Amino acid sequence: MTDIAMIEAAHARLEGHVRRTPLLSSPFLDEIAGRQLFVKPECLQHTGSFKFRGAWSAISALDPAVRARGVIAFSSGNHAQGVALAARMHGIPSVIIMPFDAPRMKIENTRAYGAEVVLYDRVKEDRDAIGAKLAQERGLTLIKPYDEPLVIAGQGTTGLEIAEQAAELGIERADVLVPTGGGGFVSGISLALEAKAPGFIVHPCEPEGFDDVTRSLASGKRERNVLQSGSLCDAIVTPQPGEITFPIMSRLCSTGLVVTDDEALHAVALAFARLKIVVEPGGAVALAAALFHGDGLGETVIAVCSGGNVDADIFRQALDRHPL
Repeated sequence: MTDIAMIEAAHARLEGHVRRTPLLSSPFLDEIAGRQLFVKPECLQHTGSFKFRGAWSAISALDPAVRARGVIAFSSGNHAQGVALAARMHGIPSVIIMPFDAPRMKIENTRAYGAEVVLYDRVKEDRDAIGAKLAQERGLTLIKPYDEPLVIAGQGTTGLEIAEQAAELGIERADVLVPTGGGGFVSGISLALEAKAPGFIVHPCEPEGFDDVTRSLASGKRERNVLQSGSLCDAIVTPQPGEITFPIMSRLCSTGLVVTDDEALHAVALAFARLKIVVEPGGAVALAAALFHGDGLGETVIAVCSGGNVDADIFRQALDRHPL
């Protein structure tokens, strides 16, 4: 199970390879949120997503002989790109299994990073089964997107940075909002903050209709989404919370927050206008929650923008719907 020692070890392996993303703020966003709001823009990370952290953490920890045979991953795009780039930087092959309806830019970028892309139907086919079969046939190591301790440890380095940056600003208490799919990112951040900033409260954030983590935290058991696609927040659409991540979230996370696709698009537009960053809808759900669902949150909120790999037409849609 991932712990703070693993996160700190991942932080050491990532040094010199990962970007330390800043904490951004805007008085305009503070006014909308009704409180002090900081944004952690992991959309500025390598490959445009926090996923590079977990990918590098897992690949760099492999035995060199095992690593040399290559890796395999399944992803709708951000984990795909993170694994593809980390594999290329290690000089090893990678195979990425992606849903055929993933954003075209994410598929093309994954190929551009040097990965072999295998497309599948996320409604009719089981990506776990596809990944396990190819891994066995080719001797590849499967790098899971969230249910993997070393990946969670890599994602947790974001939490270490949040704790350090908040301390520099004199922040001792805050609500930390994190876009959540399977739970690897929010689990890693929660573990890091438990150790380094115990006054912080972590909230998973999800799109409406795909709020399995929020429902699972409320019921105490792993709930499953009825639909597997159909949200603009494709980056964080997963079937259900992970087996490894759910116990961590149950222990450390507070209530989940749920936003609509349109609220996510509004957050995309505001992030561009007020912070000058490009965020994809799935990466903007925490910011949307901070801006439009802040009832019950404290005086200071830190919203993580987890990714910025948005297709141009979706980005235009956000700006057209919510002109400023």
